[in-house]
Amino acid sequence: MNWIEEVKFDANGLVPAIVQDEKTGEVLMVAYMNEESLKKTVEDKVACFYSRSRQKLWVKGETSGNFLKVKEIWLDCDGDAILLKVEAPPAVCHTGYRSCFHRVLRGDKFEIEGIKVFSPEEVYGKEK
Repeated sequence: MNWIEEVKFDANGLVPAIVQDEKTGEVLMVAYMNEESLKKTVEDKVACFYSRSRQKLWVKGETSGNFLKVKEIWLDCDGDAILLKVEAPPAVCHTGYRSCFHRVLRGDKFEIEGIKVFSPEEVYGKEK
């Protein structure tokens, strides 16, 4: 069996991909991949995803320069989720934080935990 046949894409042809720092184990982000983006990631060793909002492929870091260099690709036991272990840049989140998971529930509200690494306005030209 070809390895791609082991991946169970959903009805929209997508599979969730969790991105984890290979050294610290920190979860940095979650995105979606289609067959094309997964194959491109395997080939280029740089994370490529499928943007559901833009309906097209996107390489993480193509605008910000914060590319995700893929070190390992794991498939979960059901075949319906991908784990990318990456060499992480200083920041992954488009809002300027290291991780997209930078808000923690404390009591009855989410509070920001962490420090912005870059200004989204400077990188993207408008507030994100």
